[in-house]
Amino acid sequence: MAKLTMLNAKGENAGELTLCDEIFAIEPNEFAVHAVVKNYLANQRQGTQSAKTRGEVRGGGRKPFRQKGTGRHRQGHSTDPSQIGGGIVFAPKPRDYRYTLPKKLRRLAMKSALSDKFLNQNLIVLDELCFEAPKTKDMVAVLTAVKAGKKALIVLPEKCENVVKSAANLPGVATTIVTALNVYDIVNHDSLVCTKAAVEKIEEVYR
Repeated sequence: MAKLTMLNAKGENAGELTLCDEIFAIEPNEFAVHAVVKNYLANQRQGTQSAKTRGEVRGGGRKPFRQKGTGRHRQGHSTDPSQIGGGIVFAPKPRDYRYTLPKKLRRLAMKSALSDKFLNQNLIVLDELCFEAPKTKDMVAVLTAVKAGKKALIVLPEKCENVVKSAANLPGVATTIVTALNVYDIVNHDSLVCTKAAVEKIEEVYR
């Protein structure tokens, strides 16, 4: 079984925690992680780009100038793409970039991302994390004490306003709850800081 030294908010030893090997100690699958990250980024695209074709541009109707004698090229319509203010050839239109991946692949990617953090000693587990009031300096003190990286993702079992607000003004630091945890956020941060309750919930979901 994978074992990890749990810390308290002061960075002191708070006991040993046994992790589930199926989630935190598998061999990371790079293909699965790459596929899921690519899917996440594609699903974030709004796809709202739009431009008008020659049939949608306002104007047209009569021939801009006579066919011969002007020394210019022949032109029959003012909305032609070659004209100033004309339409766009193969104009981009709104589209949906979303696509889905198999559930097994998504689960494998999540386990691979979590295992990678554990194997590279970038997983930090706290016995608990709570503040009486939202204070940025308290969050800085905790992250410094546990030696978290400049980019840290804090995972909570459920939303805690004081913790979220305490981390809101720290560049590179983000908070999330277990049910909203995704592979991209895990990969995009140097350290993964979880509470003991959050780890137990992750194991309950992905076991």
